[in-house]
Amino acid sequence: MSGSPVDPFYAVYSRYKGYETPVLCTKQMYRWDRDVWGPAELRPDMSVLEFGCGTGSFLAYLHAKGVKKIVGVDHDPNLTEIMPKQVRNCLVIGNLWDYIAENTDNMKFDRIALFDVLEHFSYEDGLKLLKALRKMLTTDGQVILRVPNVSSPWGIAYQFGDLTHRAAYTPKSLRQMALAAGLAVSACYPHREGSRVRQVLDRSFHGLLSKIVATPPSIWTANMYAILSQER
Repeated sequence: MSGSPVDPFYAVYSRYKGYETPVLCTKQMYRWDRDVWGPAELRPDMSVLEFGCGTGSFLAYLHAKGVKKIVGVDHDPNLTEIMPKQVRNCLVIGNLWDYIAENTDNMKFDRIALFDVLEHFSYEDGLKLLKALRKMLTTDGQVILRVPNVSSPWGIAYQFGDLTHRAAYTPKSLRQMALAAGLAVSACYPHREGSRVRQVLDRSFHGLLSKIVATPPSIWTANMYAILSQER
């Protein structure tokens, strides 16, 4: 992340997050299928890199889907024993910038994932990061990311509930960032949470709000996904 090793907020991050080994259940598999596998057109024969992989939930999902070429990078050594055993050999503990510098010229990935990561960087560092990741993509490679959606009132708690967040994004500003990095937003869509009943109620409520307020957001959910592709 962008914080230094002596950053007091990162120093207590694992305690703040309350890390636990993730257990991949059918419901979680369905959500990853819906939110990432389908929209990003992932396949088992692809190579996938995840920066800020945390406890390894997405890495475990990729392993369960039969993806063989997986790398997860995170700066927190506390994750080593928390990561699911089946993907611990995929974990690289270290500085993100060091990993990029060491591998930009000799490693290319079909998909690079940044889930709840980009907001931890200033806008300047976020742009630098996306430019660097673009060089690590294959010709048809994509960056898949998830960030708090501050165009929605529900996204405020996610954005400001973590003192290590350095930048805030809306669907529109995310497109501006992507363009500056030489990428294009091929998709930007809601991160839907809760039961199916709750999701239906949410959509109905947000539909009503969109008719009432003068300038409704294009995405109402607290967090949003985006897929960034190489500009043609």
